[in-house]
Amino acid sequence: MRRLGNLEAEIMDRLWRWSRPAKVREIVDDINRTRPVAYTTVMTVADILHRKGFLRREKFGRAWLYEAEQSREDYAADLMKDTLGNVDDRRAALQRFVRRMSPEEVSALAEALHEAGHSPVDVEEREGPSQASSAATRIKSL
Repeated sequence: MRRLGNLEAEIMDRLWRWSRPAKVREIVDDINRTRPVAYTTVMTVADILHRKGFLRREKFGRAWLYEAEQSREDYAADLMKDTLGNVDDRRAALQRFVRRMSPEEVSALAEALHEAGHSPVDVEEREGPSQASSAATRIKSL
């Protein structure tokens, strides 16, 4: 998954924040509060986002109503997964990532792992008890 371009990100940000379908006119008017942008430019980029699968649309009179196809969180998760997939040593990348996390983020990660049914026991089954023990220690020490 490719990162969004600047205008793509501006469009998606509004649709994620609004949590509702919107016409291109609404998006243009909102962007124009901070910088000028042409209606046709936003219309073209919204169409591109639709073709890429980021937006769904429904005809509303003569205009289209656009809505995000996935949540901002799903988009971020897809980016992280793809980025991790481009690394030769995933374990090292994950370790470095976790070291840069705040205590609140570590807590949220531990909770997410628990809710997803992942625990150090899963590591033990795959890699043996010593690896599971060190993984549990790392998570607890963060």
